[in-house]
Amino acid sequence: MELAKIQRERAVDAVYQALRQAIVSSLMKPGERLNVDELAQKLGVSLTPVRSAIQQLANEGLVEIRPRSGTFVASLSPQDVEETFEIRCALECLAGEKAAANISTQALKRLHELLRALRKPVRNEEDRKAHERDNSELHRAIVEASGNRRLLEMYEALNAHIKIARIHSAEANWPVRMQQEESEHEEIVAALEERDTGALVKALRKHIYRAKDALVATLRAK
Repeated sequence: MELAKIQRERAVDAVYQALRQAIVSSLMKPGERLNVDELAQKLGVSLTPVRSAIQQLANEGLVEIRPRSGTFVASLSPQDVEETFEIRCALECLAGEKAAANISTQALKRLHELLRALRKPVRNEEDRKAHERDNSELHRAIVEASGNRRLLEMYEALNAHIKIARIHSAEANWPVRMQQEESEHEEIVAALEERDTGALVKALRKHIYRAKDALVATLRAK
């Protein structure tokens, strides 16, 4: 029996990835209306994969489909952020417990590289964006070190919502926040290197809930 070759990547998958990246990188802003026809034209595809991709994003909560109004990039309330961070904390602490038991030398080396990158001074907006990317990558690396693929998928879905919330906040006190983060990141990696599960979970909870409180306070003030 002969089978036809399957394309490596379906159009809907490519459109989904392009739109998701545009949302989490703030190219598409929270509350922005999405025009399906315009998106299809820009991406060079038919309407069908765009509609399917938007439905996937709606299922993830990254876009909102409002009857008789249109489709919009999701906006998160302070309560949404609180709930998201609570789930993130549970996932990341579970990942930390697993990572502490089997993290590789190579993974630890990568974490130390990210710590060094995060110590670099932030002089402008470009530096700040690089800092945020390295920050996200450090946490992702810890979750990845757990070896649990499903956990990583769930974590990445949550992280997209957190990025949307940070776009909203535009914190004025981010230099102070970064100093706090540096100390907390050092504590997290040290506990992981020592394979001290109790200290690692404690450090992760302190870090995540401090970040949650700061972000929620900023959103409520706005």
